[in-house]
Amino acid sequence: MWDNCGMARSDDTLRRALSKIPELRDEFRKNVRVLGAEEELNQSLEKAGRVADFLELAELMCTDALHRTESCGGHFRVESQTAEGEAKRDDANFCYVAAWEYTGPGQAPALHREPLAFEHVHLAQRSYK
Repeated sequence: MWDNCGMARSDDTLRRALSKIPELRDEFRKNVRVLGAEEELNQSLEKAGRVADFLELAELMCTDALHRTESCGGHFRVESQTAEGEAKRDDANFCYVAAWEYTGPGQAPALHREPLAFEHVHLAQRSYK
């Protein structure tokens, strides 16, 4: 995730992550070993469940980052920068809150959008110079 969907990301690195995560998930499911007994609180089982959750979350984060082709906030999309190398926003296409809905195993999640409205603070291009 750090290498492919970190602070700086690109279409190529996000697609690389999205191709690798299912492989990691399959390997995890095939090779996970959970120690402990059924009759007791099993923290190993709980931790294994968390790893599985994190793999799902990683895939969704990469899906969202691939969809959002702008540079915004703390994340820099390599393809979306000014001539001076500054982050370039795309408020015309991405001024909304995104929520992704699980649609079933093996199915692509559904994107739901809620427009953002600004009354007191206005959108502005950030400069780090």
